[in-house]
Amino acid sequence: MNCIIVDDESPSREELKYFINSFSSINILNEFDNGVDVLKYIEENNVDIIFLDINMPNLDGVSLGKIISKFENKPKIVFITAYKEHAIEAFEIEAFDYILKPYSEDRIVTTLKKLEKLEFNDEKKCRCDRITLWKGEKMIVINIEDIYYCMANERETLVYTKEEEYIVNMSISEFFNKLPKENFFRSHRSYILNMNKIKEIIPWFNNTYNIKLEDLDIEIPVSRKNIKEFKHIMGI
Repeated sequence: MNCIIVDDESPSREELKYFINSFSSINILNEFDNGVDVLKYIEENNVDIIFLDINMPNLDGVSLGKIISKFENKPKIVFITAYKEHAIEAFEIEAFDYILKPYSEDRIVTTLKKLEKLEFNDEKKCRCDRITLWKGEKMIVINIEDIYYCMANERETLVYTKEEEYIVNMSISEFFNKLPKENFFRSHRSYILNMNKIKEIIPWFNNTYNIKLEDLDIEIPVSRKNIKEFKHIMGI
């Protein structure tokens, strides 16, 4: 489960990072001191949770939350704020929680546990080891574990097994949400890879990696934005 922190106060971000790292398994992908840069980041990365301050320059947290709430695959929003008066607006856009500053350890920990429990329940509901893909005019049912990697192709996604190529009529972000996160990783805005098919990790330009997969003569890039999460998963 991945999160970002959006708060223009550095001490507040540091305190929240301490709680998340100490009391949960939630992975912190990035942090921001303004709301403007967040929208593009969400579109290009797999973000499950946003810890979002309200009083920020340029684009306040409530306005940002309203925009995010219209996303097809929207992350859960946990507002973190010193102001009580925005609670009604927050829950009108279906925020997961509304936490007041200064932080209470018990309050934060309770929310973190609820988020992790929600992830566990969602995985139980969605767990399936087969998926239906298009091959020409036919719909083919394959084992999810047979997928080696996926590549964005405009509004479609190309899915590759050891010997075949399939087409999915959805964006790569939408398709990624259908895959089990314990096996599949969004290494780049245009690529998803099956972590169980990794054969070799090759250091590449600008502190990134290229990934060689078993059985296939292809290298999958890991972008700079995703390198931290990849190293965490792989124990590098």
